[in-house]
Amino acid sequence: MGFGSYDESEQQEVDADFDDEEAVQSSENNHDGTIEFENGASSDELLDRLEDIKDEE
Repeated sequence: MGFGSYDESEQQEVDADFDDEEAVQSSENNHDGTIEFENGASSDELLDRLEDIKDEE
């Protein structure tokens, strides 16, 4: 077989028996709420740091 070739017998449909009750429910872990973040730096300090990082490169 060359690159990109495949054996068609490997492409057959797989019969899987899944139990929906035992499956992971994506809605089990939903979280509603807010988040707040304070970095403690002013915009000018952050812009100065960005310029320093750009200059280092």
